[in-house]
Amino acid sequence: MFKSESLLDKKLKSDAVSKEVQEVSDEIAKEYTKDLDKYVHFIRSILKDGENPPSIQELEDYCINLPVLIYYASEMQEKLGIKDDISKSLYKRAYNTHRMRQEVGTVADKTSIAEELSNDELIISICYKRAYTIVKNKVDAAQELLSSCKKIITRRISEQELTRIS
Repeated sequence: MFKSESLLDKKLKSDAVSKEVQEVSDEIAKEYTKDLDKYVHFIRSILKDGENPPSIQELEDYCINLPVLIYYASEMQEKLGIKDDISKSLYKRAYNTHRMRQEVGTVADKTSIAEELSNDELIISICYKRAYTIVKNKVDAAQELLSSCKKIITRRISEQELTRIS
């Protein structure tokens, strides 16, 4: 049947490459979201203190600062999207160049050789695609956080109004 060592070796190799791709992708994304990340971590540290929930003033501060950080992170996301597009283009160019250089062999042989020779470009393209997705998800999450802060402010103001009226 299957050689378990062989499968295990392949899994370990896959895990190693995946780890490297993940590290590169995370490093790329971190460069684009560092300010947003810092601010979200700051908000999280305040929210962890269940004894002292954030004041309306603090929530208003979040509502002022988060859109600015989201704006810049979104701009960076688009710049990263360009790098993603370019890396895909470079992969296709490398693949096609290697494919066209193959003068002998079957179509499948030529395709396999071209894929093997352009594998580095494919990996870089994957890194940029993953980094783009990471940045996009962080921007989306920050927008959700902003929306939540606005809802909490609205609820607290309503509670204050009810208390004042009573």
